Amino acid sequence: MNPENQNNQHTPWNKGKLIGQKSPLKLKEIWAIRMRLQMAKNTRELALFNLAIDSKLRGCDLVKLKVCDVAQGCRVLSRAMVMQQKTHRPVQFEITEQTRESLANWIKQAQLKSDEYLFNSRIHRSPHLSTRQYARIVEHWVTSIGLDPAAYGTHTTRRTKATLIYRRTKNLRAVQLLLGHT
Repeated sequence: MNPENQNNQHTPWNKGKLIGQKSPLKLKEIWAIRMRLQMAKNTRELALFNLAIDSKLRGCDLVKLKVCDVAQGCRVLSRAMVMQQKTHRPVQFEITEQTRESLANWIKQAQLKSDEYLFNSRIHRSPHLSTRQYARIVEHWVTSIGLDPAAYGTHTTRRTKATLIYRRTKNLRAVQLLLGHT
């Protein structure tokens, strides 16, 4: 090897970083984030957080949800079904009472119409929140309660509900059905 090239060794992009599966949130961490968002009166992020936990959607699907995907008129639905971008398969999920309430508050506060994106972008050239913006929001949530942002990411919210159900029931088949893995 040329001695000149030895001094210019390429540093791997993941050197010193945690890579692989991101940790799901624990119940006390979910409540800590919810409480911070409620105390800050951050209606938008509270609705986003609650829906991310309930829906188990990938970030790319979550940010593209429209009001009509989760609500009819002024009533938020108890169940919703959306087509996944990655798999092109429909996924159905339950929307809990707490999430319905936070979504209704957000829709009313933002004065959103049925055909509008649920989480609109604050950047004018983008109609909805980008996955990168969503990742920064998730990072803010976990750091606000003292967690290491390198151990958590957007997939954290996707895995959280399934993990909580598994911890409670120890029923792997129920979790597989919940996530749509047959």
